[in-house]
Order: sequence, then C-alpha cells, then structure tokens
Amino acid sequence: MCLGSHTWKNTLDRYPETLLGSSEKEFFYNEDTQEFFFDRDPEMFRHILNFYRTGKLHYPRNECIQAFDEELAFYGIVPEIIGDCCMEEYRDRKKENQERLAEDTEANEGVDAPLPPNSTSRERLWRAFENPHTSTMALVFYYVTGFFIAVSVIANVVETVPCRPPLGSVKDLPCGEKFKVPFFCMDTACVLIFTFEYLMRLFAAPSRCDFMRSVMSVIDVVAIMPYYIGLVMPENEDVSGAFVTLRVFRVFRIFKFSRHSAGLRILGYTLKSCASELGFLLFSLTMAIIIFATVMFYAEKGTKGSTFTSIPASFWYTIVTMTTLG
Repeated sequence: MCLGSHTWKNTLDRYPETLLGSSEKEFFYNEDTQEFFFDRDPEMFRHILNFYRTGKLHYPRNECIQAFDEELAFYGIVPEIIGDCCMEEYRDRKKENQERLAEDTEANEGVDAPLPPNSTSRERLWRAFENPHTSTMALVFYYVTGFFIAVSVIANVVETVPCRPPLGSVKDLPCGEKFKVPFFCMDTACVLIFTFEYLMRLFAAPSRCDFMRSVMSVIDVVAIMPYYIGLVMPENEDVSGAFVTLRVFRVFRIFKFSRHSAGLRILGYTLKSCASELGFLLFSLTMAIIIFATVMFYAEKGTKGSTFTSIPASFWYTIVTMTTLG
C-alpha cells in the first residue's frame, strides 16, 4: 500500500528518535520505485505526518484507540506528547478500552475456558453460578432464583395496597397487615432461597474476602438482613418505627435482577465508566442550586409570609425549578 505522501527530509530529521527521523526507515526503501513504502493505514498516517510537520500530535476521535496506539508504536512516537486538547479524551478512551478488554478477558476465562479434569467441587459449583448453562441443575436454580426475586419484589409492592376493611372496621388496612400470615410465609420462602444462594456462592467463591466485599454480595446481605432482624426484634412501640424503616431496605432485592440480566450489567458498566463525568455533573448542579437558593433567599428576605426562611429551605424550590424547567 503506497501512502502517496510527500514531505521534506529535514522535516523528518527533527525527530531522530522516531522511525521516520532515523536511519531505520531505509529498511522500507524500494530501490525500483525509489520511494519509501509502509504497509500501514493511510488514513491514520496523515495524523502521523501532521505531527512531523507541526510538532503537535492529535488524537483522531473517529479512529480506534488500539489501532492508533499500534500506529504510534510502529513509528516510535510516544503517546505522552499528544496535545492537551486531545489528551483527556485519549486517556478516557484508553481507560474505557482497557476496562472492556479486562472484563471480556475475565468473562472468557470464567465462562468459556474449560475446567481442568482435576477441578474441585468448589470450582465446578462456582462455574455453575457464573454460567448457569453449564448444567441443567444450574439452569433450573438460576430460573428458580429469578422467579423468587420477582415474587419478592411484587409482594413488597402489593402488601402496601389498601384492602377492603374487615367487618366492623371503617379504616382500610394495607394488604400486608390484613393478610400477615400469607405475606410472612411468602417472604420467608424468598429469604430462604436468597440465603441459600448467598451461602453457596460464599462457599464456592475463589476468594471469599473479595466476594464479601463485592457490590452484589453487599446487596444480597442488605436484602435479607431485615427479615432476620425482624425475627429477633421485640414487639413493642419503641422499636416498631426502627423496624419499619429497616424494611425499606428490602427494596434492594430488585438489584438482584442485575445478576440475571446482561442489559442491567451493561448499564452498570456504563455508569462505572462515566463516574467522573457524572460526578462533575452532580458537582455543577450542586453549585447552581446553592447559588440560586442564596439569591432566592435574599430576594424574598423580609417578605411577609415567605416560605424561604433560610438558604436550605430554598433548596427544594431551586431543585424542582432546575430539574423541571431547566
């Protein structure tokens, strides 16, 4: 592939530590055509040649980051000299690509790579949890767990729906209070399944410490702990409010769906890779809220009947206005 590009020799000689500026380029000289021939991407080469001409290296945003790194390595150009205008995007793209490759490698090693013949029962059990399609029993347990997750989430919603009041009562009762025994049995069955799954995963995990510190493991514990705490909590008014607050954490069971959904895991990876951008957006929103809340407070200060009694009291109006009207 002939690049068909021309430049002055002294332009290339300004960078003797690179391929085109050193004597190594003579290896690519064709005496018959009396030209240098590099079997490389011509579209990518114009960015390389532009670096020799201007002394500034820019990252082509529409090009593959790995292909760009390979071109830099071939021509002996270090990526640290990329201009400030492109360096941040280059680092973000490179970090995102490395994370994706690491995740793909981990997934391939954990799922596609065959287990050795002398593998232990723990290793086979962990493989079954990570890839339920390895056996029929693992696939059945996978769907059973998903079914109980759905039942638990639906029951958590339905038990708050008002039901027809019992005879002699005027006030409607939530279904969870009117049918305590059925909902308790249903919650018990779900928690037993979740507990069994957690203990089996803990037993089969290659590193139990890493497993217990993982996000999904924390979600599993938070989702089942309210049930066990409720069993040992005494029945009195002093702790009833705390227990009601604790039951809120049962909503975390919905996050267990991410273990059964590839789409939710992709969403999690996307949010993780955009954490810095989301953090900056949240920081900018917080600054705007504080500024406009301060303006609203001092603008309404001294007005009779004003609800802006303090700057924190003005936060709500500012948040609603910014998030609904822009």
